Amino acid sequence: MNPTLNIAIRAARKAGDTISRAVDRTDRLKITVKDQNDFVSEIDKKAELQIIDVIKRAYPDHAILAEESGNHSGDDYLWIIDPLDGTTNFIHGFPQFAVSIALQYKGRLEVAVIYDPMRQELFTATRGGGAQMNDRRIRVSGHRSLSGSLLGTGFPYKDFSRLDRYLGMLKSFVTQTSGVRRPGSAALDLAYVAAGRLDGFWEMGLKPWDIAAGVLIVQEAGGLITDLHGGHDFMGTGDIVAGNSKMIKGMLQTIHPHMK
Repeated sequence: MNPTLNIAIRAARKAGDTISRAVDRTDRLKITVKDQNDFVSEIDKKAELQIIDVIKRAYPDHAILAEESGNHSGDDYLWIIDPLDGTTNFIHGFPQFAVSIALQYKGRLEVAVIYDPMRQELFTATRGGGAQMNDRRIRVSGHRSLSGSLLGTGFPYKDFSRLDRYLGMLKSFVTQTSGVRRPGSAALDLAYVAAGRLDGFWEMGLKPWDIAAGVLIVQEAGGLITDLHGGHDFMGTGDIVAGNSKMIKGMLQTIHPHMK
């Protein structure tokens, strides 16, 4: 196994164990409000420290970008960490959240892990090595059109400046597909696209730690990732569309009128 992937898996499982042990006592956790509708629990912070500790023991010179503690300087390797993607779900006992860890080298994603501790589903990818779920190869859906498709999304919850645009997109997709789901964890949404459980996904205003691991897993599962304009600035803008090539084309055509 790729040694950096092994470290990422070890870190994700350790954090996942901490998260799963805390699920039944969320009412007793210390919760801090970072921003409007943006929360952090003591478990987020503990899980992040555990992930960083595992990584730093193996690779003390690597840089880290983590949701709660920010930038940790280092060399050309950058670990991008979301210790608990779906914190709002977690603190409400809604079992849809995950640990997300990715490794970039000189700006290129090389390793990715998304771990769902409730279902014990481990999604992994290495550049050029394909994508797996619990060591089984996964591929994106082969669905070819919006008709009959199932899409995932995420509602704006903090920045509502583009809410009307988003609602226009949502209305268009609802009327053209079999349904749209909003489970509340972008990392798992992207993992589900990679596994063919969702035919496509779009969201606006995400952060690098929300999507870095999911991006590589989707790509290695044969899918495509673009921004809302069909370009490649999704890591910078946080606006993302994911699916197979046919789905991406149809989704971008639907999104385009709402971007004017």
